[in-house]
Amino acid sequence: MGPLEGLRIVEIAGIGPGPFAAMLLSDMGADIVRVDRPGSKMSKEVATAQILNRGRPSVAVDLKDPRGIEVVLRLIEQADGLIEGFRPGVMERLGLGPDVCLGRNPRLVYGRMTGWGQEGPLAPTAGHDIDYIALSGALGAMAREGEKPLPPLNLVGDFGGGGMVMAFGMMCGVYEAQRSGRGQIIDAAMVDGASLMMSMFWGMRGIGAWSDRPGTNILDSGAHFYNVYETADGRHLALGAIEPQFYAELLRGLGFSADELPPQGDKSQWPAMKQKFAARIKEKSMDEWTAVFDGTDACVAPVRLFDDALTDPHNSSRNSFVHVDGIAQPAPVPRFSRTKATIARGADVPGASTDEALGAWGFAATEIDALRAAGAVG
Repeated sequence: MGPLEGLRIVEIAGIGPGPFAAMLLSDMGADIVRVDRPGSKMSKEVATAQILNRGRPSVAVDLKDPRGIEVVLRLIEQADGLIEGFRPGVMERLGLGPDVCLGRNPRLVYGRMTGWGQEGPLAPTAGHDIDYIALSGALGAMAREGEKPLPPLNLVGDFGGGGMVMAFGMMCGVYEAQRSGRGQIIDAAMVDGASLMMSMFWGMRGIGAWSDRPGTNILDSGAHFYNVYETADGRHLALGAIEPQFYAELLRGLGFSADELPPQGDKSQWPAMKQKFAARIKEKSMDEWTAVFDGTDACVAPVRLFDDALTDPHNSSRNSFVHVDGIAQPAPVPRFSRTKATIARGADVPGASTDEALGAWGFAATEIDALRAAGAVG
């Protein structure tokens, strides 16, 4: 079992960062029950593709029915934590706010996952990843010179600044509660998390090592040695040779002599050097360049697409991807030497495991039948 075996969490079903946080904890062995709305028409095929929902059973509970609310409160009484992703005030209106839940379980760690946070002018308004990273300053820094910002999928807001920060916060809260005997509320806002992920760049900017003009810095496509270039066969090669010794290996592989080029750190020459590198890399195919740099410290890697990532020799040797219910997906990380992380099950159709999950959390079969007959669970 994983390192979090014995940890129990109630997840109020949501989208994006909340389920991602729950998935991370479930992969590590936490016992999580996901509370979905009843009446879902989702097919098994569609449900299994919801990778973020893997590893935990789903129960269907009517949160507009007082008996359904009582079901969730009984689960909460036994839980170490709760994860919810509604706008501020929704859980309170349902009768599942922090005061009620902590009243039933004073040790509960109550995780609240939102975009804008629990307070502030934007707290009650809608938004998505792109909005949160825009306000944080992260999106504005992600552009080539003279071009508009390019959204990095929804990795920075939803998953990095949201789900991962929430999972970290949950574990911090549980650790503290084990010592103090008291739970607390976690306000995890994606706008805050995205800002936090920019910490290094704020530091560099503070000493004049980072320009506010996107696309002119060492890590934002400004540098010729930290960039992506097209190969002869229309594929792409990623270069990341920052340190002088790695840059020297890169130059050797590309067939350049160091004395014919300007100093690596001469920013005035970076635009010209990008053109020179682009022309040279366009001369060979991806496979040819991969062979040239194989086994070197030049910090060069082929840019893989989905299928290529699955079959890449390094990824394959580490079993970085697995198949669950026929769906290819990333394996749990990080890896532990003794308490191995595993995917307990594929993603459930909403409500498919109501009897199983409630039974495992102490509900009698007759009780579940009565709740279903009353429409409180599905």
